[in-house]
Amino acid sequence: MSLYIALLRWTDKGIADLKKSPARVDAAKEAYKKAGGELKAIYLTMGQYDLVTIAEAPSDEVAARLGLSLGALGNVRSETLKAYSEADFRKIVASLP
Repeated sequence: MSLYIALLRWTDKGIADLKKSPARVDAAKEAYKKAGGELKAIYLTMGQYDLVTIAEAPSDEVAARLGLSLGALGNVRSETLKAYSEADFRKIVASLP
């Protein structure tokens, strides 16, 4: 499974309905589960981004579909990063010529 880190900012709609955000997190966890992945962690952050999530998905296509579906709800804007584990990092570096 691939790992993804998403940096999220609330939209005007999302911040206006802030008290509904725990239920939205639950819905996102369920969406990941149904797609064969897992929303592993979510963090409230201070600074440029409001939330950071760490998730696993079986493919880039599934991760993109989940990100687009959740973004279409209009509560957050996201920037998603594909992440590699330390073990993968070591393999990639070791494979360099």
